[in-house]
Amino acid sequence: MSAPTRVLIVDDHAMLRAGFRTILDLQPDIEVVGEAGTGSEAVDLAASLLPDVITMDVQMPDMDGLEATRRIRADGRICASIAIVTTFDRDDYLFDALDAGASGFLLKNAGPEELVAAVRALAAGDGMLAPEVTRRVLQRFAARTAGTAEPGAQAAGGSGLAGGSGLAGGSGPAGGSGPAGGSAPAGGSGSAGGSGSAGGSAALPSAALPEPLTDREAEVLRLVAEAWSNAEIAAELFIGEATVKTHVSRILQKLGARDRVQAVVLAHRLGLA
Repeated sequence: MSAPTRVLIVDDHAMLRAGFRTILDLQPDIEVVGEAGTGSEAVDLAASLLPDVITMDVQMPDMDGLEATRRIRADGRICASIAIVTTFDRDDYLFDALDAGASGFLLKNAGPEELVAAVRALAAGDGMLAPEVTRRVLQRFAARTAGTAEPGAQAAGGSGLAGGSGLAGGSGPAGGSGPAGGSAPAGGSGSAGGSGSAGGSAALPSAALPEPLTDREAEVLRLVAEAWSNAEIAAELFIGEATVKTHVSRILQKLGARDRVQAVVLAHRLGLA
């Protein structure tokens, strides 16, 4: 039996911390190892406890959650995945959190099962986004990094958390269509409206990486950026799910990304998605 996922809860409201602890402590595979009420406490406890997952509030006394996230990410000893948990459905928080190194977002009105699923997804190395913000965040992040107007459709309009494989449980390739209702990369148009990897151009932007992505890895990354799950990618590309996992692991290594959310961020910055 594997060791339980160690969680640090960060929020300036004691009642919310108690509620999160109660929910998470009921799970046999999760252990709450600490609580912090301020950003500075979060930084100190993250360094001393070395948790696997941190749930991070945004607005707190003395140091907000975004600055705490930056400082935790800057400490090479801490490998925890960080989920921003907030009542504020604001894009500036979301973008700043991505830039700071957060691995996902969850709104405080989410249900207990969503909190548990988020912790498990982060522990498995799969970034997560709350259903309410998935499509908007990926679309606007892509538009911001490209310096263009917001695209009409880019990411999945999913309705669930990562659930351990995808970014947001977007609709799959059923019927041949991609997550946003467009054709999949192998079929022609890619996630950004350009030619897909089958056309031979998918891997070109990755030449700037120390180790460029292969054509197949670039193709998988485009689908990951559209919130396709490993199972959906496997079915679309006619490969095994284990092979997809191998490709994703290599993509993360080449990009220097911790998880799928950070891989998508870097992919947009590098023009790979």
